[in-house]
Amino acid sequence: MNKQDGGFVYVQTNDADRNEVVVFARGADGELERRGSHLTGGKGSGAPHLPSQRSVVLDGAHLFVTNAGSDDMTLFRIDGENLVALHRVRSGGSAPRSVAVHGTRVYVLNTGGEPNLAGFSVQGDQLLETQGSIRPLGSGSDPAQVAFTPDGRTLLVTDRASDSIHAFAVEGEGLARDKVTHRSSGATPYGFDVRADGVLVVTEAAGAQVGKASASSYRLEGPAKLAPVSGAVGSTRSEVCWAAISKDGRTVFVTNFGDGTISTYAIGNDGSIALREAVAATSVEGEPGLRDEALSSDGRYLYALHADTGRVFGWQVGENGKLAALGWANGLPLTAAGLAAT
Repeated sequence: MNKQDGGFVYVQTNDADRNEVVVFARGADGELERRGSHLTGGKGSGAPHLPSQRSVVLDGAHLFVTNAGSDDMTLFRIDGENLVALHRVRSGGSAPRSVAVHGTRVYVLNTGGEPNLAGFSVQGDQLLETQGSIRPLGSGSDPAQVAFTPDGRTLLVTDRASDSIHAFAVEGEGLARDKVTHRSSGATPYGFDVRADGVLVVTEAAGAQVGKASASSYRLEGPAKLAPVSGAVGSTRSEVCWAAISKDGRTVFVTNFGDGTISTYAIGNDGSIALREAVAATSVEGEPGLRDEALSSDGRYLYALHADTGRVFGWQVGENGKLAALGWANGLPLTAAGLAAT
């Protein structure tokens, strides 16, 4: 396999004793080959199906990995196919499962105990805690994902327990203000992605009801201000959980944990969404377990983790979001979670 393309895919093992990041090299044909693994220095939860999106995040030359079992986060520098561990820092809470990055600003979503957000900044080779940055999400919340909007002025968190989306305006010095809670259009909001113009697409797992999964869209109208565009648009699938918007902003790919498939929605200029293909691609037919996904940095390839078989599947992205299967690479434990791609 020709590995001159230079792209990579990163997945964490989420191992309870020695969490690692496994590196897959991408060939010019888009296919993957496992290259090696790198210790985070922390511990994973050790349980399958880490319930989060963005536990592994790329930003420039840095890779951020949450260690759900040791309540900390590891910062890596990317050096070709190698990763260099730079710093590991306490997450400001327990069970960190998602991380948001915008420039030097970093916020970690802690999901255990009293769930919260905790802020950090990247200073050289270190992650430094931002004093006064911890923001509680409320007792009984069940947060899934945190992410910045593209302008960096808003932090968003989906909350499965209250069927809501929490939004935090971010001040110039990087501090998040008090949360503003918006009602979700559909039940069990989970993963999401944000288009460059502030259109937000959220997946809705519908309490794991068979065939009831959906997605909805919103438009950002200012810091922490969301306006619904399309209400819950059904996909006919089950347990849709993760979302990735295409580079041209016209398609969102969503993974269906319940049956190992990917659905696609078309995104209009106004932010409205419509189901394009209920089954745009299949990993392991009829088998649950398809989870985290990411597009390559050029948008040409989509990769997704099928956790229940320890494999990463790949597809080439064509016109109008059409997906052509590339095969798969294996070598992951069944606890694996989180996926990022260059």
